[in-house]
Amino acid sequence: VRIKSEDYPMDIIKLDELEIKEDEFETAAALIRGIIKKFVDLGYSVGGFDAYTVSNVLKGSGLSSSAAFEVVVGTIISGLYNDMKINSVEIAQISQYAENVFFKKPCGLMDQMACSVGGMVNIDFKDPTKPIVKKVPTEFEKYDYSLCIVDTKGDHVDLTDDYAMIPSEMKKVANFLGEDYLRDCDSNEFYIRLDEIREAVGDRPVLRAIHFFNEEHNVKNAVSSLENGKFVEFLDAIRKSGNSSFKYLQNVYTTRDIQHQNISVALALSESLLRNYGVCRVHGGGFAGTIQAFVKNDFVSNYKEFINKIFGENSCHVLKVRKYGGIKVM
Repeated sequence: VRIKSEDYPMDIIKLDELEIKEDEFETAAALIRGIIKKFVDLGYSVGGFDAYTVSNVLKGSGLSSSAAFEVVVGTIISGLYNDMKINSVEIAQISQYAENVFFKKPCGLMDQMACSVGGMVNIDFKDPTKPIVKKVPTEFEKYDYSLCIVDTKGDHVDLTDDYAMIPSEMKKVANFLGEDYLRDCDSNEFYIRLDEIREAVGDRPVLRAIHFFNEEHNVKNAVSSLENGKFVEFLDAIRKSGNSSFKYLQNVYTTRDIQHQNISVALALSESLLRNYGVCRVHGGGFAGTIQAFVKNDFVSNYKEFINKIFGENSCHVLKVRKYGGIKVM
């Protein structure tokens, strides 16, 4: 398999060399090799191909550039060698395997699922082997709002440990309560035993657990608001989610580099600027990269001009939500 991405050297993977290679960790070659290996393990057909990829997804910015690449590779193999019969959920799971095992990033399944399925989706991961995926209507234009993504020019490189600590610390709280996952814990018991939990695991895991319990309800409210056409309530859910991420989940900047808080600055400026014209929150895994803002259409040009002035030309991107995930178009 030979894949050449624009502005990057070609990656060449031999189909008889599918073992994990330590010198490939956190590289595109690792992702390609891991995807091919999982296809083989699952009994699917694989074969060689040449591909040239071009993308305007911002690399290392929290916009799922690695997940998008993984889904492209999986979709190509599905199309060329498996009659395009591998469904989007399984391609997402194959992609996650490659990132976890070969790339060595302990990511969840959300980014891969969103890229593979397409559109805005609500996903229940109670059983990661059989996630429940539901499409959510996303006619932002109908409400005269645009989705803006602000590239704060921070990079996700060397942040793997920050991401890994979030599920690790949440599991400490869940384990204290006798479960493997917070979703199986009783939130009432959590608050009743808060003093014991703080003593046992520390305060940051506790705060992150508070975010989790709040966010479970917040996501349901956001989905329900979109389904029922209550866009103001959806915006309120986004605002609450963002505030909780900053205060409790604490994924807006890394404590290993407190002098660089690009996202914090972008959020502060956006809140001050938008006021009644929209809402904003950290985007993706956080710590560096991007924020998202839902902005009234008649204020987008003002917002974009100000953001570009602070973070540089083309920092603010006005996006559409693509309806399709990984598909064959020809």
